[in-house]
Amino acid sequence: MITYLEKPHKKEELEKILNPIVKEWFFSKFKEFSLPQLYGVLEIHNENNILISAETGSTKTLTAFLSILNELINLSENNMLEDKTYAVYISPLKALSNDIFFNLIKPLEEIEKLAEKKFGIRIAVRTGDTTASEKQKMSTKAPHILITTPESLAIVLTSTKFIEHLKSTRYVIIDEIHALADSKRGTHLSLSIERLQALTQEPLTRIGLSATISPLEEVAQFLVGLENGKTRSCKIVDVRFIKKMDLKVISPVPDIINIEPEKLHTEMYNLLDSLIQEHKTTLIFTNTRSATERVVYHLKEKFPQNYTENIGAHHGSLSKEHRFNIEQKLREGKLKVVVCSTSLELGLDIGYIDLVILLGSPKSVARSLQRIGRSGHKLHETSKGRIIVLDRDDLVECSVLLKSALEKKIDKIHIPKNCLDVLAQQIYGIAISNQISYKELYNLVKQAYPYKDLSMTDFREIIEYLSGEYSSLEDRHIYAKIWYDKETGMIGKKGKLARMIYMTNIGTIPDESFISVKIGEQTVGHIDELFLEKLKRGDVFILGGNRYIFLFSRGMTAQVQATVSKLPTIPSWFSEMLPLSFDLAMEIGKFRRLVEEKMLAKRNKEEIIKFILDYLYLDENAANSIYQYFIEQFLYKKEIPNDKKIVIEYCYAGDKKKYVIFHSLYGRRVNDVLSRALAYAISRFQHKDVEIGINDNGFYLSSETNIQATQALSKIKSNELQKIMELAIDKTQVLSRRFRHVATRSLMILREYKGYKKRVGRQQVSSMILMNALKRISPNFSLIKETKREVFEDLMDINNAELVLKNIEEGKIKIKEINTTIPSPFAFNLIIQAHTDIYKIEDKLEFVQRMHNLVMAKIGKEHII
Repeated sequence: MITYLEKPHKKEELEKILNPIVKEWFFSKFKEFSLPQLYGVLEIHNENNILISAETGSTKTLTAFLSILNELINLSENNMLEDKTYAVYISPLKALSNDIFFNLIKPLEEIEKLAEKKFGIRIAVRTGDTTASEKQKMSTKAPHILITTPESLAIVLTSTKFIEHLKSTRYVIIDEIHALADSKRGTHLSLSIERLQALTQEPLTRIGLSATISPLEEVAQFLVGLENGKTRSCKIVDVRFIKKMDLKVISPVPDIINIEPEKLHTEMYNLLDSLIQEHKTTLIFTNTRSATERVVYHLKEKFPQNYTENIGAHHGSLSKEHRFNIEQKLREGKLKVVVCSTSLELGLDIGYIDLVILLGSPKSVARSLQRIGRSGHKLHETSKGRIIVLDRDDLVECSVLLKSALEKKIDKIHIPKNCLDVLAQQIYGIAISNQISYKELYNLVKQAYPYKDLSMTDFREIIEYLSGEYSSLEDRHIYAKIWYDKETGMIGKKGKLARMIYMTNIGTIPDESFISVKIGEQTVGHIDELFLEKLKRGDVFILGGNRYIFLFSRGMTAQVQATVSKLPTIPSWFSEMLPLSFDLAMEIGKFRRLVEEKMLAKRNKEEIIKFILDYLYLDENAANSIYQYFIEQFLYKKEIPNDKKIVIEYCYAGDKKKYVIFHSLYGRRVNDVLSRALAYAISRFQHKDVEIGINDNGFYLSSETNIQATQALSKIKSNELQKIMELAIDKTQVLSRRFRHVATRSLMILREYKGYKKRVGRQQVSSMILMNALKRISPNFSLIKETKREVFEDLMDINNAELVLKNIEEGKIKIKEINTTIPSPFAFNLIIQAHTDIYKIEDKLEFVQRMHNLVMAKIGKEHII
């Protein structure tokens, strides 16, 4: 049963359970218990499952560990501390594991100093970076607290030596659970936790720590899983909004449409510099790695007196050493500003930050609060965030996002369900560890929340694949990995190399084809293979905020030399943009509808601006900009697309192509489904291929001849969307690439075998041959089925696309058609994507201004000014 804790425990109740020396240490460091501690410490002491959701810096981690440390010290003082693991702490980041290690060791040392004795409590970190000698020490003498990652936990669960230590585990802490639950890493972890539970004699006390997330009930179910078909009990501590927040959406200029591109660029960097200089340490989030590089470069170029050694870039394509160096300098207060993409969202201790700047929309309320929560990291400090917008769509989006954040409307998390590739990998690990019956294994798997609805058919197919029943796959070098005796129903490991194969191929994160960039033997970062193909000797590019001259490449390495004198080429990173959440998209659509209703009711400008100011948290400049944007769209064609109306715009943009623009504000994941389904229907019934472009606000279809869009839309029924999409993606790159990921996760393709690593390119070729072999066995073979599920549910959002179509069928969403010779204002950003020569922000702004001036000439400026 999932319940919310309605009120915190009293201070005296907590003091009563604390060991006197722990109590003395605590109040020597802190004046009082925090709210999460008042709620959580006693519950953990009483061994209740608990999910604590609170902002970054609200003492969640200490709340989780206080009871456990207290318990271990009590055991030590009574000479009852045994050589076994009592608690397992799981973090999504290797760096975060090290962070917690130091944060645990230090309090323990301080407590021992106060007590003037050693308690003998051992804490150890086990990740992919742990050395063989350190692993050996842990296997010989168990750490009382094991700090690890999801992947390393799965490895130790299959380790013959270490597994004995885990049989007495009492506590499991999952930190940053919000960063795991919505991915296959979380699905993998949920099965590992159930494997751990099966090892232990007593029920585990499960502790989940999360930043702002929704819905909390489902995350709690994910944390605790099921027993005998019923959800285990869990108490939820919801203290997500206890810290004060200072949030604003700001623009570098009063008018973001009528301005020279160079002027906007200059003013944006002036604003950034001004904000940075007004604060001690600033963290800037961009949405792409290329933007991160660009911002560091321009701040250095424009303000050389302000930024030399005190600025840094931090993102996933930079070397581990570079990232660690930046984190260390932040902790030591040596950096004025750090610019990153997504790599510093999680609760890594990076020292004091008093301002977070978001460049552009973070696309989700939860993500914006997680990022802004990095400022004012301590409990009683204010989290200060500024979102800088550079176009009108961003202004509307971020303004509604800010309203949702302040009004505590958090977008819902998506937890992947019944991932069959992860299931195959974990069944292999279980079979290696122990013999188990078919029925017992099925029941064990169904205890994990993501597999609670797993069908026996899907489970059986995975067992058949792993036990080698598809003999035709042996031609593709896929052999039995487990044995399965149908008469006894028992399952076990097969082959001497089983454990080695499992441990060297474990995990859910697919290999990416990055090239190491080196100066001599020193790695400075990584670039895409596709980017490497563009480079010729002597080209200059930016990486980590520094300039490098490309010399030559050999294998998977590019040799460069550093330069400060030559002008750079900013790299184009091939990373996916963050998609707008469906929930936030619906809130923006609702706001559009309310404004349109005022315009239809012929309210004057002052009344509408007053409504915007009352509805959103804005200044008058921003409210006026939104009004101008909406009134231009309204006067141009009398239709504002919103949550209850899709506007289909037939546009002839002067480049001989005909565009059909669907103003469908549902986020990129939904629009990806709708656009592909429509393109397939048009190719089938109108016998023509169309070009597709999508963004969060809609999509366009383009062709040399007329497209019957409404006719195509009428052919797509909500209950047939799955079948249509299966046909639409059948021979696409997205399916073949995702199948490679699924095939490697399910160990059909081994990334490493007997010390030999298979390159990504070879993996891809193998996967394409393999997919054809599986289709011959069954077009809906379990792992092909899983690939489609991943594409439709995790990458795209077919469920909400079906909901949109159903609402159209039921008349809840109206379809309106308009014809234009100049794109309507709401279509500008979509049409830009059709003009592939527009790359730079300056060119984009120039194009928008040209379109804007043409629209203004049509409607007449006197109507809106």
